[in-house]
Amino acid sequence: MFSSEFEHYPYRFLLIKLVEQIRLPAIYVFPEQVEAGGLMSYGIDAKAAIRTQALQVAKILNGANPGDIPYEQVVRFELVINLKTAKALGLELPATLLGRADRVIE
Repeated sequence: MFSSEFEHYPYRFLLIKLVEQIRLPAIYVFPEQVEAGGLMSYGIDAKAAIRTQALQVAKILNGANPGDIPYEQVVRFELVINLKTAKALGLELPATLLGRADRVIE
C-alpha cells in the first residue's frame, strides 16, 4: 500500500486552507499544494515515479519475471516555492534557497 504521506491526500487542499488560517509556514509533499497556496514542497517527482512503475508493469505483462526486474529507487526530488505565500506570511526567503528551487511561483 501507499506510504503514510498519501493517507492525507484527499484532504490536501483542506490542509492548505487550515494552515493558511493560522498563518503557519509549512512544507508539503506535492507541488500542486504549492500551486494552491502552500509555501513550499519538497518531494519526489511523482510523474517520473509513475512512469517508472508503468514500465515495470509493462515488462511483467510482457512476460518478464518480477524477480528479474531490478529495483529502482526515486532519485529526483523537486523543490517548489510560492513567493506570494511567503510574502503573505512576512517571510523573506534567502536567494540561495530560491536559486536551488526547481520552480518558483510568483
